[in-house]
Amino acid sequence: MNQRKHKKRSRRLFNAILMGDTAVVKAVLRAGADPNEPYSDGTTFLYLASVTGEADIARLLLKAGASPDTESSGGMGSEGTALCAAACWGHTETVRELLAHGADPNVREDHGTGSSPLDWANEGPHPETAELLTAAGATSRKNDRTTQGP
Repeated sequence: MNQRKHKKRSRRLFNAILMGDTAVVKAVLRAGADPNEPYSDGTTFLYLASVTGEADIARLLLKAGASPDTESSGGMGSEGTALCAAACWGHTETVRELLAHGADPNVREDHGTGSSPLDWANEGPHPETAELLTAAGATSRKNDRTTQGP
């Protein structure tokens, strides 16, 4: 595939996720967009769907092969794991999708040295999201043991 087509698909996928347009996301994925290829700034598509709470789009990306634990390295505010992003904002349905597709509830951001998804959910505070993560076996960095939510 030539570079121009690749960039166009990537831009279309990025914009469709921002707009919450599942039909365009499906079409771009069918046309060959790689769900694991980060956008030009380093933001992963799954991170973008997760931080915006687009559970249906996250599911499409995961079914298309997006790796649930890949850390995004986009610009300011677009760094970290998809699960941490969804947990931070209390997007419980997105957290549920990520966990159902194999996201590790204990993968910490910053290449393993940062906050966990449960840390983010507790800081929200997002008790429903924290409960879901705890049920999935998540631990908190704050005390390095399983917590029972906030």
